[in-house]
Amino acid sequence: MIKAIALDLDGTLTNGKKEITPRTRRAIDACIDMGVHIILASGRPTPGIWPVARTLGLDKRGGYMLSYNGAQIVDCRTGQVLAQEVLPREWIGPIAKQASRAGGVPVTYGEDAIYTLDARDQYVQLESRICQLPLRQVEDLGQAVNWDVPKVLVARAPQHMAHVEEQMQQAFAGKLSIYKSSAFFLEVMPLGVEKAQSLRALLTILGLTPEQLMACGDSWNDLSMIELAGLGVAMGNAVPQVKQVANFVTQDNEHDGVAFAIERFIVDNVGNH
Repeated sequence: MIKAIALDLDGTLTNGKKEITPRTRRAIDACIDMGVHIILASGRPTPGIWPVARTLGLDKRGGYMLSYNGAQIVDCRTGQVLAQEVLPREWIGPIAKQASRAGGVPVTYGEDAIYTLDARDQYVQLESRICQLPLRQVEDLGQAVNWDVPKVLVARAPQHMAHVEEQMQQAFAGKLSIYKSSAFFLEVMPLGVEKAQSLRALLTILGLTPEQLMACGDSWNDLSMIELAGLGVAMGNAVPQVKQVANFVTQDNEHDGVAFAIERFIVDNVGNH
């Protein structure tokens, strides 16, 4: 029986307008009523997930955030950080320089803003809108950022991202975890950080097993949690690699794919357990 649901946000829980539809909200409410744990597992920074968590009432009803692709685990009801991994501060500058050399635009995060070398870049502006955080342009990320950050995001147009990813992988092989979260975003994380690793840790805290987890996602950074979950669900709009490892392919994020999966496997099955 499913006891926890891990939900990616962009391209999964939200539609193209970054909205949670009424049907999806009703399905999640029904899960909470049944005692199912809701886990928002996203590449977004924690401040960029909070608006979604509050929309779902997780700050009052309980739930969890796995932000920065799992580098931080937060209890929505208490705001307590249950676990965190950060990049060594001395690495921020070299990561940013390598990203720039490869043609990408690096960004990282503060509590109230996104810091970047180029606030005019369209993909950086998209990240600002997604996270509902303002942009602050700086000349040197390594000098500007004097606090712990869980990740650096590298933005680049899709047609050039393969080159950026290859250059970053070569430069930091065996030192950092690097993977795409979309066609135009590359995540640079502490080594070993991924959604599955953090979900394992959170499931242990909750006294649950991966077999009791349903995970829904659409992109490359969702692969590990889709593979981990007893029920891995790929969105209809998911990249082919995610669909290949999923147990079930639901409708796309414009047609309530999360709600469709919940209704099929959890809510409609409540009388069967």
